[in-house]
Amino acid sequence: MVSNRGTHVLVWEQPGLEDQRPKSYSGGLGTRHWVTFMLFLGMANAYIMRTNMSVAIVAMVNHTALPVKQEALDTECGNVDSNVTKVAQLQDGSFVWSSSLQGYILSSFFYGYVITQIPFGILSKRYGARLFLGVGMLINSVFGLLVPVAAEAGVWWLILVRFIQGLGEGPIVPCSHAMLAKWIPPNERSRMGAAVYAGAQFGTVISMPLSGLLSAYGFAGGWPSIFYVFGLVGTLWCIMFLLFVSEDPEQCPRIKEAEKKYILSSLWGAAGSSSPPIPWSKILLSTPFWAIMLAHMGQNYGYETLMTELPTFMRQVLHFSIKDNGFVSALPYLCMWLFSMFISVVADWMLSSGRFNHTQVRKIINSIGEYGPAIGLFVAANTGCDPAATVAILAVGVGLNGGIYSGFKVNHLDVSPRFAGILMAFTNCLANLTGLLAPIIAGYIIEGNPSQAQWKKVFYIAGGVYIFCATFYNIFGSGRRQDWDNPAEDEAIAKKAAAKKNNKLERQ
Repeated sequence: MVSNRGTHVLVWEQPGLEDQRPKSYSGGLGTRHWVTFMLFLGMANAYIMRTNMSVAIVAMVNHTALPVKQEALDTECGNVDSNVTKVAQLQDGSFVWSSSLQGYILSSFFYGYVITQIPFGILSKRYGARLFLGVGMLINSVFGLLVPVAAEAGVWWLILVRFIQGLGEGPIVPCSHAMLAKWIPPNERSRMGAAVYAGAQFGTVISMPLSGLLSAYGFAGGWPSIFYVFGLVGTLWCIMFLLFVSEDPEQCPRIKEAEKKYILSSLWGAAGSSSPPIPWSKILLSTPFWAIMLAHMGQNYGYETLMTELPTFMRQVLHFSIKDNGFVSALPYLCMWLFSMFISVVADWMLSSGRFNHTQVRKIINSIGEYGPAIGLFVAANTGCDPAATVAILAVGVGLNGGIYSGFKVNHLDVSPRFAGILMAFTNCLANLTGLLAPIIAGYIIEGNPSQAQWKKVFYIAGGVYIFCATFYNIFGSGRRQDWDNPAEDEAIAKKAAAKKNNKLERQ
């Protein structure tokens, strides 16, 4: 291990030290696996809070009171089964919200979410990530309990509560990334990173069918029980996380000494408060950083299109009931969750085999993760009146999307382990700004005319964005640690900054 002022270095990522990799820790499951598991549950909880409104809003809205001609009687695929129509009418809610207003309700969460990305990324770098993550998710969960009350009070109160939920969820991704950088050795990043971010799919898989069941059979009138159940579960997770998870291995009282040494011997400057100043200008001029940014933006636009609009598509075009809607809408995310875990093992094997470098692995796996769903969207848009084929194609396409967790999603850790949380804060902020446009654009396209032709436009736009952004990443992306995060230059940079400061004082 090479050390400098009490910090630790990724020794094999420094020139000439490739043969000094620390041996694998053979102590079985350790504290880092517990931290990974808790971050997985936190990510699942975050996506439950994010997606439950997508299913609940189908039960909340009085669809028969809307000026929509095609929804109840879509004759493109023949006459709608009268029994399905009657069931849909019985499941109608009490709120008369147009498609465009529903788009604003669904996107209000993301407005709050993006505002806190960069501030929490910077603050977690300075003060640590654990507290911001735990308290932020506690705010998200508590305000989730207030959604039914806010909806009854008025649509703008609902939008405000969802906005505050988004503010609370803001730390989840940058702070999780910062903690992964502190806890997970590089040779385990594909698996552990994918395991944490697979919580997003796990949460969606749990949220959509369970929300559908609660809408149909739940207490407090059905759909309100969605927010009561998940709000309580989220609150319990926050308490557990704050009590039993530590900021890093050095602050953890329960970690075994052997595991601590294994982790620390693998890391140097892993996002601790003693790290050097953030090289803002070099980051913003870094082509690999912008490649990750574009890949992240394309992913979020396509993903948010499906996550927020798929339940509505299932109802308006394929005529699934609310109960069945949740199960069918969750199927693609179940496939994505399973595939992400499989492909993460493949990615780590590719790296450990020595046949592929980090750049090649990230680009290959990410291509599967973004070109796959793009092709799935294009094909699904042309399946016509075959619900089984449409669902199957979307399941395969979205399933392949799981590749992104071993692609660009962990690429921040490759290019800059010490500033990974900051990089993730920036890319996730702009990606979610792009993603919040998805339900708004979809809402305007299908406003008053939710036909197959209009939904085809929604799918084509999302697929085109996937392809453009994935191609940009393949051209400009990199898995190499960047020169502006070179620990060997920290002392020289510090001396240069000190000399500049002294010269300034002498002139005064």
